[in-house]
Amino acid sequence: MVTRGSRCWMAALGILAGLGTVQAEAADKVKVGYSPEPYAPFWIQDTAGSWGGFEVELIDALFKQMGKDYELVPIAWDGLIPALQENKIDAIMNSMSATEERKQVVDFSDKYYETTVSFYARKGEAFDYSDAGLKGKVVGVQTATSQLSWLQAKWGNVVEIKLYDTQDNADADLAAGRIDYGLADTVYTAEGFLKSEAGKEFELKGAPVSDPLIGGNVGAAMRKGDPLLGDMNAAIKALREKGTYKAINDKYFAFDVFGS
Repeated sequence: MVTRGSRCWMAALGILAGLGTVQAEAADKVKVGYSPEPYAPFWIQDTAGSWGGFEVELIDALFKQMGKDYELVPIAWDGLIPALQENKIDAIMNSMSATEERKQVVDFSDKYYETTVSFYARKGEAFDYSDAGLKGKVVGVQTATSQLSWLQAKWGNVVEIKLYDTQDNADADLAAGRIDYGLADTVYTAEGFLKSEAGKEFELKGAPVSDPLIGGNVGAAMRKGDPLLGDMNAAIKALREKGTYKAINDKYFAFDVFGS
């Protein structure tokens, strides 16, 4: 005979079991952190608020290759590594270069694209890459980036550095004439900002910069010792071998962004 009390008890067990399943499913999902800001052609937001772009498609292909579920977790750029260390996310895939400084606190996967950094300004504007030429110039750069580390080390006593929370805000100030130069990832600048309506009157200045402080190789960041690293490296290799990487690449670039 089932009493009212026992029926409630069994119902409660059913609810707890269901919650356990939901929690297990949530735990099985890999949380991938990204900064919710436009960064074309890597991260492009449509009018409905959905994200697309090279990196977004690559993330999806990588996790399908690994046979793992994932979810994208929006976090401000300068909070991504702290969130990873605090177990709020499991990986970062957001055009983060594998600098030696970052390698001290996180592990990076094999690269999934390669880049440099470049200055950029209005077309026709003179650019003198020297102490005298850069003296007193205002350079806009996003905070907590490898290009900021390089700029501070190389030209910190020469230029005035203006920091921005997002690259989009730095580009807006450049377009409005409030700073002299932008400094950012070369691929983003050439394939994103310079091809946008706001960037059509601007161009790269000087030669692209390659330096150990900048890194250059972009990979997925994970906590030290996380076994996800091996799965990620295997998936990157598999997508390259199967041609999936090339198919995604060719939707956004007229060259192989992976590099040599």
